[in-house]
Amino acid sequence: MTRYGLIGHPLTHSFSQKYFTEKFNRDGITDARYDLFDMPDVAQALPALLAMPGLRGLNVTIPHKTAVLPFLNQLDDSAKKVGAVNVIRLEKDGTKTGFNSDYYGFRQSLEEAWSEGVEAGGEGRALVLGTGGASKAVVAALTDMGVAHRLVSRTPSANGLVYADLPAVIVDYQLVVNCSPVGTYPNVTAAPDLPYELLTPRHFLYDLVYNPAETEFMRRGRAQGATVMNGYQMLVLQAEKAWAIWGEG
Repeated sequence: MTRYGLIGHPLTHSFSQKYFTEKFNRDGITDARYDLFDMPDVAQALPALLAMPGLRGLNVTIPHKTAVLPFLNQLDDSAKKVGAVNVIRLEKDGTKTGFNSDYYGFRQSLEEAWSEGVEAGGEGRALVLGTGGASKAVVAALTDMGVAHRLVSRTPSANGLVYADLPAVIVDYQLVVNCSPVGTYPNVTAAPDLPYELLTPRHFLYDLVYNPAETEFMRRGRAQGATVMNGYQMLVLQAEKAWAIWGEG
């Protein structure tokens, strides 16, 4: 039996397990299974998991996308570029390679959305809400796409903005990407602290959250005429990229 799984904490719900289980059933893959491995501490639990017989690959979610780095033997260019890992492949020689499929999922989904009529405005500038592992993949993709961007967080940083700065600058940024977990089920009434009344139809709000399908962030943007998108397509694309990565080894 070939084993795959997801590590993170807490794992209250999992797109990945449902997606891959359905994929295995749909494609007639009977010798594989995908499990959840709730892991509060990677230092204590990850070495034993990596030694599990039949384990072929792992997905990694918050808060472990950088914590797993010391346990890997090598990084793919995608992981080097982002500085975080969300896919681990166990090689035939026993070594472990880290990848980042979030980068591919975000970039491809954003490029497809823009090709469907969302054109860059305000010099194609973006605000990236949050500074965690997901935002690292978004920043790497935006950089490669030539989209200027600023990070937004709750605490001041050398090159970023805080939410209190946004009323003065949000008109200059067309794309707003929520990389924070704010608004995720069950906290569906929460939304990032933006001046939503200043949004216009030229804004594009991309929420990496996918549950609920329309977040409060998206709802408030749509009310102002903005184009909105959730993170479901990115999840599907990154999952398929992970499957391709595991199959390449």
